[in-house]
Amino acid sequence: MEEKNVRRGKKAVGIPWFGIGFVVITVGLMGLLFTPIPGKISRHLKEIMDAGEKPQAGPDEEAIALQVEQRLRAEYDEKMKNELAALRKKEEASNEEAPPKPAPKLPMGIVTDVRKLGSGIPFRSEVLFGEGETALAERLLDDSYTASYQLKLRLPKPATRVSEIEKGTPELTKILPGFAGLMPKGFISPWYNTLYKNKSDRVRRDANSLNALLTKHNIYDCNTILHLQSEKGRKVFFMQGDMDVVSDGSDGDRMAQMPESIVNSNFYQPFTSYGWKKRTKTPNPMIAGWEKRIEIGSKELADPATDPERKKWVKNRLAMLKRGIADLKARSYLIAAYDPFIVISVDLLKDRKDPFAPKVGDYAVVVHNRKIYPCIVGDGGPTFKVGEASLRLAKELNPKATVYSRPVSDLSVSYIVFPGSREKKAGPPDYEKWRQRCYELMQEIGGFGNGYEFHRWTDLLAPPAEKKPEEKKPQLVKPAIDKTGTNE
Repeated sequence: MEEKNVRRGKKAVGIPWFGIGFVVITVGLMGLLFTPIPGKISRHLKEIMDAGEKPQAGPDEEAIALQVEQRLRAEYDEKMKNELAALRKKEEASNEEAPPKPAPKLPMGIVTDVRKLGSGIPFRSEVLFGEGETALAERLLDDSYTASYQLKLRLPKPATRVSEIEKGTPELTKILPGFAGLMPKGFISPWYNTLYKNKSDRVRRDANSLNALLTKHNIYDCNTILHLQSEKGRKVFFMQGDMDVVSDGSDGDRMAQMPESIVNSNFYQPFTSYGWKKRTKTPNPMIAGWEKRIEIGSKELADPATDPERKKWVKNRLAMLKRGIADLKARSYLIAAYDPFIVISVDLLKDRKDPFAPKVGDYAVVVHNRKIYPCIVGDGGPTFKVGEASLRLAKELNPKATVYSRPVSDLSVSYIVFPGSREKKAGPPDYEKWRQRCYELMQEIGGFGNGYEFHRWTDLLAPPAEKKPEEKKPQLVKPAIDKTGTNE
């Protein structure tokens, strides 16, 4: 009876807990109606609430609230599932079809650059960029990547007039009064053209392979080469150029010890073209360094891990070192740091037909800055450059000269060689003899002008007891001093 009254809405005894709960649920549902829920869910919820306003027979209020909650959850989960699936599908489609971000613009047309290379050559490059096909297609086309390289080089003509030569060596005709008289019987040396042909061949070879080119300095290192002759027939090989430095040579007889840096160097050359039979039993100091290199090479040769190509190179290297040691035990050589000599291209030294071609040991003089220096042809050099001298001679022209710094960069050095003047038998340097002989040869072509110094070399390797005092310097034999202009 009590249960029947409750169902009909009549008052019951006690606190109406269920009614309070129904009010709370109803308020919560009303809040959902005003919350931005997807439209479809909102409409269903309103329908449910509208239906709830008309009491019908069926489950009680608690059961209705539970059904509403479950229905809302199911519809919300289904909605979210569908939206996430749509988002994933859209993202996948965009990854497959959307174009990539625009790439940076490529250079098109002509791009130029003008600079001066380290070799002193002005260099202008021009690159033409154009749009092509895919890399796969362009790789198969010969004309997709091409180069056109043009190098301009003017080959100089030799100086043939005295006025042209004196632009390099001022006062040359005053220093050597007979020089102008040699010109009538003189002619351009064929070796001048040979020199510049060798230079041009080297430049063409290096340009074709895009290698480092000869510097502008080394291209224009020779102003002239002339074959001159006096009235009485004395032949003269005349060359005008700059001066580079060589630092080769060794001689155990005169210098039993050398710096460790030189002895153990892989680059120092202990030989010069001018050499003579060894005079003492004192070993050449360079032998120790070369024997050490043989020891190292032998170990590398015996190592199974050494590559066959490397072994072949090492074998040849060891053979060269052994031949070199045999030479160092039998002969002595000039020492560039102590002996004054000049270097002549090896192709001239080897020539046996040209009567004007210098030979190793021929006497020579060097004229620079109003001074004359006696010396000999002591070594052979490259075929594509001229103007080299020993470190001793270079330092006399310029105290700042080193093996890395040339003494004279401009074309102001005159080299005068007397072909066929060498001694029949080579021997250790005798500077006074060299000076006397150069003096005599110079007299055959007109001698020296008054007031110009004819240099005297000091033997820096002579034992102290053998060094001659300054006041006892030997005099030149002839002619009279007032005509020679010497400084004695």
